[in-house]
Amino acid sequence: MVKEKIKTPRFGWALTGSGHFFKESLELMQRLPDMDVFVSKAAAEVISMYKQKLDLPDGTRVFKDTTASAVPVGNFYYGVYHTLIVAPATSNTVAKCVAGISDNLATNVFAQAGKCRVPSIVFACDNAPEMDTEAPKGMVKVYPRRIDLANTESLKSFEETTVVESVAHLEAAIEARLEWLKSSSS
Repeated sequence: MVKEKIKTPRFGWALTGSGHFFKESLELMQRLPDMDVFVSKAAAEVISMYKQKLDLPDGTRVFKDTTASAVPVGNFYYGVYHTLIVAPATSNTVAKCVAGISDNLATNVFAQAGKCRVPSIVFACDNAPEMDTEAPKGMVKVYPRRIDLANTESLKSFEETTVVESVAHLEAAIEARLEWLKSSSS
């Protein structure tokens, strides 16, 4: 059996345990070429709760949070990724990223992307004082705490990090990266 060589550099996409715009994020993922997906333990639960499938393009590799040291992060050291997307990102993930805590697959790939100067796009879910969000049984109103909003603001100051606050902004940031890739390969 001949092992097919993966195309690099590629997108990395980390899924966290947020249900906020989870389905829309999965739809965006279906359109991206050359991608690896990092599924945290919480994201695996959300996939099940929201009755979703990871219907991803051919050639997509999926890494699940099954090791204490998050073995797949080593790929960041070798130029495998040109962009990391963390979407949707829970307030827990954003807080850990701001505090420099990398204790799960999603926070670990964010930390390694930063250390390797790989640009990151983070869709921070808790970004307004009052929001409507989809729960497994329908729409609900949520009220992010001051600390959640402050952490989202803090993350905006990180090097090589673009924080987006809507699906439209996420899509625009991804489009900008795709355009950059096209122009840099010409």
